[in-house]
Amino acid sequence: MPIAKEALVQAFEKALLYKNAGFKESVDLIITLRDVNVKELGGKIRETVVLPRGRGKEQRICVVADGDMAEKAKQSGAFLVLTSNDLQGISKKNAKKIASSCDWVLVKTDLMSVVGRTLGPALGPRGKAPVPVPPGSDISALINRFRNAVLARLKDQPQVMTAIGTVDMKPEDLAENALAVISALEAKLPQGQANIGRIIVKTTMGIPVEVRGV
Repeated sequence: MPIAKEALVQAFEKALLYKNAGFKESVDLIITLRDVNVKELGGKIRETVVLPRGRGKEQRICVVADGDMAEKAKQSGAFLVLTSNDLQGISKKNAKKIASSCDWVLVKTDLMSVVGRTLGPALGPRGKAPVPVPPGSDISALINRFRNAVLARLKDQPQVMTAIGTVDMKPEDLAENALAVISALEAKLPQGQANIGRIIVKTTMGIPVEVRGV
C-alpha cells in the first residue's frame, strides 16, 4: 500500500509544533531502510529530486562554464559563475570557500576534468559532486531546476536523510515534497516500498516524529 499523504501531513503538523522561533529551520526527512546491502547499494543510490513545492529557501547555484553559457548563467542569477581562467592556480583555501558556499555546482562538460582537479578535493568531502551540463543546454532552466532540488543518497548507514523544506511551509506542501523523495528512492531500491523501514520527520532543532502506517 502506498504511503498515505494524510499520514505525512499529520507527522509534519506535529513536528512543526517544535520549531524554534529564533531562526528559520529546515525540515528533514529521514528514511530508514530494511533488507538492503548498504555496501552494494551505497554507490548506486544518489538521486537528485526536484521538490514540487520548492525548497523553501534560496539555494546557491554555482556554475563553471566559459563563453555564452557563462554569460547566460550570470544573467539567470547564478550565485557564482567561474570560468576556466578563474580556476587556474586556485588555492585550496579558496576551493574550500567555494565548496562551502555553493549548494549545487553545475559544470559544462568540457570543464569537468579541470573542476575535478581544482574543486573536486573540496567538493567531495561535502557530498557536492559537480553536475555535468552538456554544451547547448538551457543553463537558465537548469539553474531554476536546481534551486528546488535536493540530493537523496545512501552512504554508509541504511538510511537516507535530506532537507525537504522549511518550517514556514504548509504541512501539505511538505508532504508532497516528501512523497517525491520517497517515490524516487523506491524506484532505486531492489524491492521498492518493501525496503522502506521507517519514515521520520523533524525540524532542525525539533524532536523526531515517526510517520504512522509505514
